[in-house]
Amino acid sequence: MSPRSASVNEELRRRSRERLLRSTVELVAERGYEATTLGDIADRAGAARGLVSYYFPGKRQLLQSAVHRLLHLTLYAALEREPRSEDGRERLARAIDAILGVARDEPLLMRTHMAGILTAEGFVQCPEQQRLAELLRDTLARYGSRDVDADYPLLRALLMGAVVAVLLPGAPMPAARLRAELFQRYGLDWNLGVPPDGGPPGGTFPSHL
Repeated sequence: MSPRSASVNEELRRRSRERLLRSTVELVAERGYEATTLGDIADRAGAARGLVSYYFPGKRQLLQSAVHRLLHLTLYAALEREPRSEDGRERLARAIDAILGVARDEPLLMRTHMAGILTAEGFVQCPEQQRLAELLRDTLARYGSRDVDADYPLLRALLMGAVVAVLLPGAPMPAARLRAELFQRYGLDWNLGVPPDGGPPGGTFPSHL
């Protein structure tokens, strides 16, 4: 049998990494961070336990990469769903709704993720995070940003702040209210994206939008 080509080996490594990331999201969402071990993740992914350490320096970094992958996939699906739109305002609305949707659908996972970012280990610059950033930057460019380098960090901060506010134990803010604030900040009509049932908070939205 001839040895595998470099491209085949690269594809196998990519698939192994993605299985680990997917398994991390599943297990942390089911059991919580502390109850999930690297061995559990490797077993769920059908991978050798040493492979986890080969790709990731620790569990916290693995979780951040896994959540960034989930956010990227969710955002991509939202932007590309039918009817597909090239309108920058519609795409930004879909992006906001997608991120808030992950916070709504995966509260335990996202609380753990946000808590990890605020630890000493900080924010992980990984391939998954870079792909997420590229998609958000492209969304801003299509929206009409004249300075994506300046506008992207602000959008990221606003989205992260909204996620924290939705998930804040004991004092969560309604996602619809946060959506309204973000939409007003970017001059987006309430009916863009996937508007929640019941209309905007208070029943009104600025007429100039």
